[in-house]
Amino acid sequence: MATLPPVPTEPESVNIEPLRLYDTARRAIVAFEPGPVVTIYTCGITPYDATHVGHAAVYLGYDVLQRRLRDRGHETRCVRNVTDVDDDLLRKARELGIHYLDLAAAETARFDEDMIALEMLPSWSEPRATSAIPEIRSFIGTLMDQGNAYQAGGAVYFDIASFDKFGHVSGYDRPTMLAFAAERGGKVDDPNKRDPLDFVLWQPSAEGEPAWESLWGPGRPGWHIECSALAMRELADTIDLHGGGTDLIFPHHEGEAAQSEAATGKPFVRHWMHQAMVRMDGEKMSKSLGNLVFVSELRKTFDTRAIRLAVVGNHYRTEWEWDDQIMPAAAARLDRWLAAGEGKGGLDECRAALDNDLDTPAAVAGIDAAAESGEGVSEAAALLGVRI
Repeated sequence: MATLPPVPTEPESVNIEPLRLYDTARRAIVAFEPGPVVTIYTCGITPYDATHVGHAAVYLGYDVLQRRLRDRGHETRCVRNVTDVDDDLLRKARELGIHYLDLAAAETARFDEDMIALEMLPSWSEPRATSAIPEIRSFIGTLMDQGNAYQAGGAVYFDIASFDKFGHVSGYDRPTMLAFAAERGGKVDDPNKRDPLDFVLWQPSAEGEPAWESLWGPGRPGWHIECSALAMRELADTIDLHGGGTDLIFPHHEGEAAQSEAATGKPFVRHWMHQAMVRMDGEKMSKSLGNLVFVSELRKTFDTRAIRLAVVGNHYRTEWEWDDQIMPAAAARLDRWLAAGEGKGGLDECRAALDNDLDTPAAVAGIDAAAESGEGVSEAAALLGVRI
């Protein structure tokens, strides 16, 4: 296993400005001022086809954020789940003719190897969705008792009409919500729903699918309830920051917020942070389209530090296009930084850039300038997770 690059720590005596980040729910860049321990939940992989560059971009964004938070003196506790029971995973396992847990185990192992190779900070916890079945059943029971959920057609649904803040995370209007729900597995045409935007909390299992006993019959959890249960079990009812790709804003994160706040009566997340999509050939890089570039393949040719640089050279909130020139350019940049060697060159510029909505392109530019002027850049590079 590679040795993680040391994360420099800013002197406590320095009076530093707040770190500012864009908050999806507030639609603005705002100060992010957590306490000494920062609780973070990032939606992890559904382990049936990992790790592509789009995945890497998401987790590198939160990795760099944690490095800067630690540099500022915080402890970070980042929970990244594994969705090991899910419609897509079960469908892929059926296609391959293997047990869904065997597929999940193999893909999770490949993902873990990629994360280690990319020198990611280890997650504080990596819980599996199937580990939270008791918490999920209890959670659904609370929502049923409070009138936020109903049973129909053998399934249990969250009633969005019972939660007047539904839509506050995404800010989307109803037509946009309906379109995204239809595109992203929301099953808007389910005749058992009172509202097409209601979402499943518990569903009967199809033949050959895993099933657990419950008060509502044998079945399995819905997608959104898994992350709420894990986030609250591992961290708290209210967490400092929740993230994932922009494709998770709706319906996944909207559903999480609605059911969590309905159940507890407390804010679920203080700050929502989302990573823009990586595109290839003009389309979002995604499993469904098959236009994927896998980290495991890039690792056969390029230094993994160059892969980090290829990704962090783009701002987390800006969609960008993958092409054949990206990796050679990143490899050349890494060579320049390695030639510059050890030192604090570019460190102030890097810190200031990261505090300005995690502006990694500006951070990279500052390190480039320092390296070109003959200064060593190892400490600034370490903030981006690049070992010099």
